[in-house]
Amino acid sequence: MKVAIAGNPNCGKTSIFNSLVGAHRHVGNYPGVTVEKQTGFVTINDISVEFIDLPGTYSLTAYAEDELIAREFLINEKPDLIINVIDTINFERNLNLTVQLLELEIPLILVLNMFDLARDRGIYVDTKQLQHMINAPIVPCIGHKKSGLYPLREALTKFISTPHQKNLPLKISYGVEINALIQNLEEKLNHDLLLNQFPHLPYAKTWMIIKLVEGDPEIKNYISQNTSSAKDYFEEIAKLEKHLSITHNDTLENIIGEYRMGFANSLTKSCMTIPLLSRKTVTDKLDLILTNKVLGPLSLLMILGLVYHFTFTLSAYPVSMLESFFGLLHDLGTTYLPQGIIRSLLVSGVIDGVGGVLSFTPLILFMFAIISFLEDSGYVTRIAFLMDRILRTFGMHGNSILAFIVSGGISGGCAVPGIMATRSLYDKKERLATILTVPFMNCGAKLPVYALLIGAFFPSHQGIMMFLITLLSWFFALIIAGFLRSTFLKGEAAPFIMELPLYHLPTIRGIALHTWFKTWMYVKKAGTFILLASIIMWGTLTFPFPTTTNLKNFSFNNSNEYNLNHSIAATIGKTLEHLTKPITGFDWKMNIALIGGATAKEVIVSTLATAHSMDTDNTTKLGEKLKNDPDWNPLRAFAYLVFIMLYMPCIAVIAVIKKETGSWKWGAFSIVYTTVLAFLVSTLIYQAGTLINCTI
Repeated sequence: MKVAIAGNPNCGKTSIFNSLVGAHRHVGNYPGVTVEKQTGFVTINDISVEFIDLPGTYSLTAYAEDELIAREFLINEKPDLIINVIDTINFERNLNLTVQLLELEIPLILVLNMFDLARDRGIYVDTKQLQHMINAPIVPCIGHKKSGLYPLREALTKFISTPHQKNLPLKISYGVEINALIQNLEEKLNHDLLLNQFPHLPYAKTWMIIKLVEGDPEIKNYISQNTSSAKDYFEEIAKLEKHLSITHNDTLENIIGEYRMGFANSLTKSCMTIPLLSRKTVTDKLDLILTNKVLGPLSLLMILGLVYHFTFTLSAYPVSMLESFFGLLHDLGTTYLPQGIIRSLLVSGVIDGVGGVLSFTPLILFMFAIISFLEDSGYVTRIAFLMDRILRTFGMHGNSILAFIVSGGISGGCAVPGIMATRSLYDKKERLATILTVPFMNCGAKLPVYALLIGAFFPSHQGIMMFLITLLSWFFALIIAGFLRSTFLKGEAAPFIMELPLYHLPTIRGIALHTWFKTWMYVKKAGTFILLASIIMWGTLTFPFPTTTNLKNFSFNNSNEYNLNHSIAATIGKTLEHLTKPITGFDWKMNIALIGGATAKEVIVSTLATAHSMDTDNTTKLGEKLKNDPDWNPLRAFAYLVFIMLYMPCIAVIAVIKKETGSWKWGAFSIVYTTVLAFLVSTLIYQAGTLINCTI
């Protein structure tokens, strides 16, 4: 038995899904697309029930990829039951989808989620009256607290016990003229069915005719392909469309939508009591400041500044402790392991390489904790609201902001889910422009690199520097997006509608779970992929470039510095140094770290740590080594930071770009244009700084 869980975005349906299936879940993809599909199996009354958490959608007339997936599943897969989750506070707006689901003639259970928040605001829902009016079971619920799950399971059990019981089809009046048209077309459809015009009718008849009258492309195509009298259907619809255009100056689709909303409004008035609020809520008071045209952006800048200040301040001591711990391991390895390949691998490749990345775990943890607090409180959606006006200047709109934030717009995200988040964008050109620019954001992989260089060269202004890097990443992302949208991805920005959720105090448990999961993924990546990359980079920094002289003179009895300077990496890096050193100031070790960073940006830290570990036997912290290195100074460090911010995405992001765009050419384009841009900008910074004798 299949049970689909459907609802508007941000209505809490995933909380309901998680509560129902617990740990018995599976994450896959819908056939033919990369949209994530969450399913879970639970046995009820000896019957295996598959729950499917559908992507959020406002309507069954959908355009975005994830919304189309929800519609296609409901129509083509024909689940045995729909659990429609609605946000009780936004009851009337959520009912627009409920009405369309009821027209599908699939059994439905309506879950009134966030019932506690509605109750706290004095909102009362007459569930008995609502159940009578829509002829479907009603279950009040508080998803995140798992309250109301028992009545929901009871309703599920009752349905499973009587599987052939169906809701009576919902009949809505769309006005005399449209009702008459729907009735005429239904009669014609029944006649065509008797004549076997349709080999198989995959839709509920009434719903199919209503969508045909609305001008649904899929239904129109189905009629055209399966009946010789398709012209008769379309002529009747066109006749009424023309009449309504003259008499009402409106379209059939708009009028039907207005009648649906009118029905939802009638249900709301009949079943819901809403108090006259004599005072503003906490959300209203906060939004007077945080979404204000002037105070809102200023508040955002102040909040970001505080985020970075507290992150660097709180993490300073634990980061220093971890660096000392890995320094101790370095000493132990150097003291007790005999000189040779094993000691070099373990000390320089593993302890210094991976340790250089793991040392910044506390910083990552604090950053994720603060970002999780902002996300769970409801503030991140306000950032999208504030940025919409700015993005429109560059041919984008507020929906794109969510992809940027997920990618690391505040810091600590990842471009992979950020690119996937662009599925909510309707316009393909705008979506492509967003996909090509979200890699500029400060993802979690870049954070240890930023922390290393900022801590080493700008120790007194760490929060300010991180704030500056964030502003620069947004600046370049918007400039490039604006260029793309004004040239070969030209188009008008789509209208932006976003629901601003209520502010609420995040739970400690929720923040802890989010922070633990993201931090564990960082540590796990360091212990697996980064470890492998560090070993590979150690090999290129250890073994000689294959020339006769190098191979003849190579020995682990040589000094580390000698082997390092004649290694594969050194030869490649020094070749590139002829170009980069005079232009950008990057030495060969910087170049090799950037090559390693193409796999994952954390590898830049591990490569620098390995290279500088082999260059000297002292256990000075990596930041101090860079600071004392004559090839480094604050100007070069800043140019290097900007290069890392802008240059090619990691291989995982490139693979996702290919999947989402359907072509390798956009993945290749993202490699070339970002690297060229990074080279030009870092050159400009270094040359301008050198010209004015600036060391920052």
